[in-house]
Amino acid sequence: MTVSQVSQVEVRGAVSSHELVKIYGNGPTAVRALDGVSVRFHAGEFTAIMGPSGSGKSTLLHCLAGLDRAGSGTVHIGPAELGSLNDTRLTRLRRDRIGFVFQSFNLLPALTAEENILLPMRLSGRELDRTWFATIVDMLGLRDRLRHKPSELSGGQQQRVACARALVGRPDVVFADEPTGNLDSRTGAGVLEFLRTSVRELGQTVVMVTHDPVAASYAGRVVLLADGRVAGEIFQPTPESVLGALSRLGA
Repeated sequence: MTVSQVSQVEVRGAVSSHELVKIYGNGPTAVRALDGVSVRFHAGEFTAIMGPSGSGKSTLLHCLAGLDRAGSGTVHIGPAELGSLNDTRLTRLRRDRIGFVFQSFNLLPALTAEENILLPMRLSGRELDRTWFATIVDMLGLRDRLRHKPSELSGGQQQRVACARALVGRPDVVFADEPTGNLDSRTGAGVLEFLRTSVRELGQTVVMVTHDPVAASYAGRVVLLADGRVAGEIFQPTPESVLGALSRLGA
């Protein structure tokens, strides 16, 4: 195996940024949302991004996921450098290699749960792995809800449909933006447990933004941001260790 091949094996499925800068506005009112962020998220790991309000955590997630472009610096998903991709290639990468779970579920109300789950596959024209689909649906307890529309599902069930949609295409990484923000604590715990299980049992890579120390404790690692910069890391976090770190950052 060549050095180049080894390098590609090491980065496949991983997400990283180098000296990422994102500025909103111009002149004296400009806001430096990201100020030289270099961070790596390894394949097969569950990582949470946390920080005080305005620390840049959502901006970082959006830049890592290709939903927003940084002013300078680089973002890699596997060997692909997002800044070098035109809009068409970036859209294709997001569609084929990234899964998304948002706070607001983002399900199409006219479609059934199954149709919502399969929508990315149908849009991309990719062939569905029925065994994988069945595995995800059964892990999420959605087998008897597949014919229901979002209005016929609870909030937790809708978010589980969103999780299934994010994983059905076997993405390199799933980005979750406050995935439990609209859920009660018990329902949210079920969603977080699934995300953790998808990492442990399915080898999925998950990067999650959250403001909740309990939610962050489901991850294996927490990356802390403050004022647009990486301010530290916590490995094997607990709610108490996360809360302590956030307190020291003034959150």
